Amino acid sequence: MKRIVILLVIVVALAGAGYAAYALGYLPAELTAILASPTRQDAKVEQPLAELQSDALQPRVLADAKVVPVQRSNLNMAASGIVAEVAVREGDRVEAGDLLVKLDDAQARVAVAQAQANLARAQANLDRVRAGARSEDIAIAEAALQAAQAAYERLVNAAAPGNIRVAEAALARAQAEYNRLTQGPSEQILIAARAEVAAAEAQLNQARSAYNRIKDLPDAGMRPESLAMQQATIAYEAAQARLQDLLNGPTQAELAAAAAAVRQAQAQLEMMRNSMPSDVTAAAAQVAQAQAQLDALKAGARPEEVAAAEAEVAAATAALQQALVALGNTELRAPFGGVVASVNVNVGEQVAPGQPVVQLADDSAWEIQTSDLTELDVVGVTPGKQVTITFDALPDLQLRGVVERIRPIGQDNRGDTVYTVVVKPERQDARLLWNMTAVVDFGVK
Repeated sequence: MKRIVILLVIVVALAGAGYAAYALGYLPAELTAILASPTRQDAKVEQPLAELQSDALQPRVLADAKVVPVQRSNLNMAASGIVAEVAVREGDRVEAGDLLVKLDDAQARVAVAQAQANLARAQANLDRVRAGARSEDIAIAEAALQAAQAAYERLVNAAAPGNIRVAEAALARAQAEYNRLTQGPSEQILIAARAEVAAAEAQLNQARSAYNRIKDLPDAGMRPESLAMQQATIAYEAAQARLQDLLNGPTQAELAAAAAAVRQAQAQLEMMRNSMPSDVTAAAAQVAQAQAQLDALKAGARPEEVAAAEAEVAAATAALQQALVALGNTELRAPFGGVVASVNVNVGEQVAPGQPVVQLADDSAWEIQTSDLTELDVVGVTPGKQVTITFDALPDLQLRGVVERIRPIGQDNRGDTVYTVVVKPERQDARLLWNMTAVVDFGVK
C-alpha cells in the first residue's frame, strides 16, 4: 500500500524546540542536520530553516517496495521428457554451467549416433567422388567393353554365308563322331583291327627269333636286333589295345563329351541362322554403353556430382548439429552463478517445454522494486532521482539509492493505475533477503 505522509511540523522560533523535534524524529533529516550543527550561526540558519519549514509542510511520496535480486530467472526445460536427475536442492549455491536438471536422453543419444553415421556415409561418398575411379573399377569396365565388342563381332560374323557353312560342317562332324560311338565298330573295322594285331604279332615273333640268336652276346643290348625287339613289342601291344577298345565300346564320359559337342555345334549354327539386324544394333548399343562407362570412369567426377556430394555432407552436418542441440536440451544448466531459490520437479516426473523447474538468483546484488506508485505520483519520478530506502525488518538500516528505470506500462490495482519503479541502492548489505519489505522515500510530492 502506498504511503503518502504529509509531515506537518510547526517549527518554533527557538532553536531548542528544533532540537527537541529532531530527537523525536518528526523533522526531515535535512532540518535536523542543520539544527544539530555546532558551528552554525543564527544569521546563516534563518533562511534554510524557513525553506525546511516550507518543505516539511509538503506531502512526501512514500511507496511500499520489496527486495529482489538484480539477476534472477525462472528456468525451464527446452524439451519435454522424463526427469532422470535433479542435481540441486533449494539453497544450493551453483556456478555458471553447473547441471541443475537432466532428462532421460536415451532417444536423443540414438539420434546423435544415427546422425553421425549418416554424416560419415556422406563424407565417404564425397571422398570417393573426389578421388575418382579405382584401378579395379577401370579394369572391370574395360573387361565389360571387350565382352560387348566380342558379342557384337560374333553377331556380325554370324550373318556371313561362309561362316554358316563352317558351322554346318562342324555340326556334321560332331554328329558323325557321336553316331560312331553309339553304334559301335563295323565288322570291317573289327576285321582290320584283328589283322593289325596278327601282323604285329608276326612281326614280334620274327624280331624275337632274331634277338634270341644274339641275346647271349656281351653287347646284345646295343645291337639292332634288341631295338627291333622293343619296337615290335610296343606295336603289338598298341594293336592289341585298339582291338580291345573296339570290342569294349565307348565309356560314359566319351559319350557325354560327344553329345555336348553336338549340342554346342547345333547352338552355334542356330545362332548364326537366327541372327537379325536388330540383334546387331542392340549389340552395337551395348558396346557404346560400355565405352561411355569406361570413358566416364577415366574422366573422373563431373562438377555437378561433386556439388551434389558436398550438399549431402552439408545436410548430414546440419542434421548432426540439430541432434546435438536436442541432446543438449535434455540438460538444464545454470546460466549464471547464484543460489537455487526453488526446485519444482522430482525424478520420474514428466515435464513440458516452458514449464518452470528451477528458480535461480544471484544474491550478490539486490535492487528495490515497487509497484506502489500511482499515475499521480509517478509523474514526479524520473530515472536518476535520489531516494531513501528503509527496511521493516532492519530498522537500523537506511540506504540511499537512485531510480534506475520506470516501466512504461501501468497496471490496474483496485481501480488505481500503478507503475513499477526499480531503484538501485548505492551500496549492498549482506543482511538483505529476497522479498524483504521496504519503504522508498521519493521526497516531496
